[in-house]
Amino acid sequence: MTLTIVEHATCTFCGCVCDDIELHADGDRIVKTKSACSLGESWFKYHTAEYKYPDALINGQPASVDDAIETAAEYLYQANMPLIYGLSNVTCEAQREAVSLA
Repeated sequence: MTLTIVEHATCTFCGCVCDDIELHADGDRIVKTKSACSLGESWFKYHTAEYKYPDALINGQPASVDDAIETAAEYLYQANMPLIYGLSNVTCEAQREAVSLA
């Protein structure tokens, strides 16, 4: 077993966005973490691409990404004080874009 070690990985599971985590990977599977909390360790080890989500949902139903973006844009346009929540499983780039909407 040859492990690949990734240093300074960023965990986006919660809002802390810890960026000092070391990951040990065997192929495409994380087998060990260092400096991650119990939530982060579980997320890295068990959050794999094997569980597929639909690309987008509208009212809980699968939808095209373009339709979902249009629907979200309309909600945000009509909102007086929008609140963006639920970013625990998105990339840093997606979090940055969400903050830019504020």
